[in-house]
Amino acid sequence: MAAARFWISGKVQGVWFRASTCERAQELGLRGYARNLADGRVEVLAAGDADALDSLDAWLQHGPPQARVASVRREAAGEDESGPGFTVG
Repeated sequence: MAAARFWISGKVQGVWFRASTCERAQELGLRGYARNLADGRVEVLAAGDADALDSLDAWLQHGPPQARVASVRREAAGEDESGPGFTVG
């Protein structure tokens, strides 16, 4: 198991980014969450298979069709931070 935290900036709030991220993460069998931050970014924490995390990372680079991703920052996280499923906060 591996875990990563992502910070996504750009036009990522109000465009179904969190809900779409949740769907993609569940398809990949990942646990964690996606939540809006006050500064306009979205934070994603995901835990699971390392290849699945890489697939999520690639998806986050563009997100859903309405989003305009400017940047994605990734760093390692503790898998114990993820919780039992994938949620939107």
